[in-house]
Amino acid sequence: MDPALIAAVLAFVAIGGAGLVFSGGRQPVAAGKRVKAVAGANRLDGRKQAVDIAALKRRQTTQDALKELALSEKQSRARRFSVKGQIAQAGINLTPAVYWVLASVSGLSCAVAGFFVYTWLGAAMGFFIGLFGLPRWVLGALVSARQKKFGNQLADAIDIIVRGVKSGLPLNQCLRIIAAESPEPLRAEFQSLCDAQAMGVPLEASMQRLYDNMPLPEVNFFSIVLIIQQKTGGNLSESLGNLSAVLRSRRLMAEKVKALSAEAKASAMIIGSLPVVVAGMVWFTRPDYISILFTDPVGNLILLGCAVMMSVGVFVMNRMVNFKF
Repeated sequence: MDPALIAAVLAFVAIGGAGLVFSGGRQPVAAGKRVKAVAGANRLDGRKQAVDIAALKRRQTTQDALKELALSEKQSRARRFSVKGQIAQAGINLTPAVYWVLASVSGLSCAVAGFFVYTWLGAAMGFFIGLFGLPRWVLGALVSARQKKFGNQLADAIDIIVRGVKSGLPLNQCLRIIAAESPEPLRAEFQSLCDAQAMGVPLEASMQRLYDNMPLPEVNFFSIVLIIQQKTGGNLSESLGNLSAVLRSRRLMAEKVKALSAEAKASAMIIGSLPVVVAGMVWFTRPDYISILFTDPVGNLILLGCAVMMSVGVFVMNRMVNFKF
């Protein structure tokens, strides 16, 4: 056999084997890279999917919490407007039975005064006003004054919670600090909240009781932030800090509105009280001149029409100078 032919065959086999070796070595490396790339993409997709699922669950939990709060708000509305609820909001130690006794005494007193002014019709009107009108008005004034004080103090209490949470204190300890160091009525309400928490009452029920005693939008915002943070998690200090800034902005806006509407309120008070003052002056100077309004049937109709028109005018002026926001 020709040695040159043998050498050529051996060279061809050697070159082919070398090529096969080099090509076979690169293929596992490229395949490994492709496997790693696919695995990394799958891991990224899995992480993204897990994040999306967690966000969806958190959003669903938040929506469920808001629905529960709205439902409890509707259920507690009737309790807040009852006599017992009004007494609790006023913060006075009084039972509904004692309240109705005092209202009956007021009704009888007004009935006696109305009888001397306009016999039996005046007595009936005086009894109705003294039983249902005057006590409710006094109770409403007490409730409004207490709610105003609480609303002015709530932003400072939230700032205490924010600083406490940032320094590492738990929420319950921050609430106890507010209950111990704050003035009334903030102290009493937060003390009741801490007592309920100590007895094992859930936070949602405790905050609902607080909102029943203080049905203010600020308290509702505070309850929503705490309940949602408890159920879904999140940065409590940041949420409460933003809420404190919002509450201070609302109070600043209320003071601006009060200052801008002071002139209109003064004018409404003067216009509303002017007919009564003039009638009183005429009664003391010329009683015979104005007594016909009380003794003649036509005069009674005129007084009734004046009372109706004055009531409508006072109501309209009151709505014009009071802004709800």
